[in-house]
Amino acid sequence: MSLKENIEMVKDELNSEEKFFEKAVMTEKFVKKYKKAIIGSIIAIVLVVTADVAYTINEQNRIESANETLALLEKNPNDTVALSRLENLSPQLHDVWLYSQAIANQNEQQLQELKTTKALVIDDTSVYESAQLKADKSGLESYASNEKAIYKDLAYVMEAVLLLEDKKIDEAHAKLAMVALTSPLADVANALMHYGVK
Repeated sequence: MSLKENIEMVKDELNSEEKFFEKAVMTEKFVKKYKKAIIGSIIAIVLVVTADVAYTINEQNRIESANETLALLEKNPNDTVALSRLENLSPQLHDVWLYSQAIANQNEQQLQELKTTKALVIDDTSVYESAQLKADKSGLESYASNEKAIYKDLAYVMEAVLLLEDKKIDEAHAKLAMVALTSPLADVANALMHYGVK
């Protein structure tokens, strides 16, 4: 290698080292300028991650406690302390428990109270079960008129049965005709159509 090539190589190395130091100085200036914002961002990220982990752990503990309390209630349905604890831990699970007990005991008053629950499906089915327990034709009619009613077709069938018992065959057939053809109760409705034929 010639001296000229050596000098060029040394220059290139010095230029690359100079660029490296220049970038290091620029980075240092940037860090000094935005030091508080960078530290604040890191602290915020750590706090958010910590809060999320703490919330997840707390929620899991709450769910486990609610399940344990429900198991206690299954062993002793009259345990008012466990019932109160379940209401504090999980109001919706509390309402599901009350619904199951109201159905098992045919407690119409408790079903009436559950009509305003926030528990998914329980409010709807409580309305149906309450009307069905009382054999309330107008209650069943009112329930079935709700587009979102879960037991809509069943309410029509139950209302038709009550009408058949009262010998109101034409009205019963009109109710049975309202059962959707795609409903699992369509065959039951068709069978009842032939019941009480004049």
